[in-house]
Amino acid sequence: MSNRTAIATRAPRFATLRRLLSSPTGGLASLAVAAFVIAAIAAPLVAPYDPNAINPINRMQGPSAAHWLGTDQLGRDLLSRIIFGTRTALYIALVGTAAALGVGMAMGMIAGLGGKVVDSVLVLINDSIKSLPLVLFALALVTIYGASIAALIVIIAISMAPGYFRVVRNQVLVLRSADFVIAAQSMGASRLRVAATHMLPNLIGPILVLIAMDIPAVIGIESGLSFLGQGIQPPKSSWGNMLSEGYTYVRQAPHIAVAAGLPIVLSTIAFTFLGESLRDALDPRRAVRR
Repeated sequence: MSNRTAIATRAPRFATLRRLLSSPTGGLASLAVAAFVIAAIAAPLVAPYDPNAINPINRMQGPSAAHWLGTDQLGRDLLSRIIFGTRTALYIALVGTAAALGVGMAMGMIAGLGGKVVDSVLVLINDSIKSLPLVLFALALVTIYGASIAALIVIIAISMAPGYFRVVRNQVLVLRSADFVIAAQSMGASRLRVAATHMLPNLIGPILVLIAMDIPAVIGIESGLSFLGQGIQPPKSSWGNMLSEGYTYVRQAPHIAVAAGLPIVLSTIAFTFLGESLRDALDPRRAVRR
């Protein structure tokens, strides 16, 4: 591949990135998401204290110069626990979403490129999973297998996979009648090659938007189960179990609940706006219409 061809191939990608960052909403959302990611990766370096260090003398103190967000009922620094909770939330969100994406994309490709019988069976399976009450399903699974990170990831993968299946299947059904796909098949390309070479690149945009939109939902699932005591277990830092502890002491120290709820709200807003801005950046006509 010549340098000119390589530059031409990269140009649309950089144009999409420029449109994303030039938008006020997209720029701020990208900055906020980057801050969450940096905090998660560099948690031991960024956190001012050990998140599990107990100091009963300073228990339930409000925000101060020593503890910017105050301390909890055991005297632990809330800012440090929130930073390490960011690592927990993003790890579960990324791994769970990746698992859901892998399962949903595989089934969507098979349904879109397979026969009617295979398509009907896979649609029925995914519709059945989608119809399950998420909270009851999650609580039942956690009750059977116990509260753990692995159980949370399995719950997220099973509950979110139908969404990716639907998007991939619908895109494949549209793309398989495209001229370039028909031409590749007429030249003897296998279904696997057609899917990997010709269809997958056209799925990246919608999939990225869906991932950005789904991460807040995944964080909500993890936080909700941890709040109910069926997710991340203390002393490991989690926004959900911190919020549960804050609710217990909301009369004596309301700052604990506020500090624990703030990152959940901010991350939800940041990832949602990032998804919307990414959707507009991938389709400039939508941004013009708005």
